[in-house]
Amino acid sequence: MTQKMGAKGQVVIPKDMRDQVGLGPGADVSFEPVDDGIVVRRADQRSTLRGRFAGSGMAERLLEDRRSEPR
Repeated sequence: MTQKMGAKGQVVIPKDMRDQVGLGPGADVSFEPVDDGIVVRRADQRSTLRGRFAGSGMAERLLEDRRSEPR
């Protein structure tokens, strides 16, 4: 299955594929460059900080702030 990339570099993941892997509106995805293209994966929702910020709740506050930004 192929899709055309828009002027802003956006592509649409076909609905049947989104449903198959459990991606819905607002889902986080990660991108990984590979030799012949890009791999898109469902991102782990549990981002954690290490070191002096571990357990501070900062990661969740930053993610919540990002989600509230206008798109």
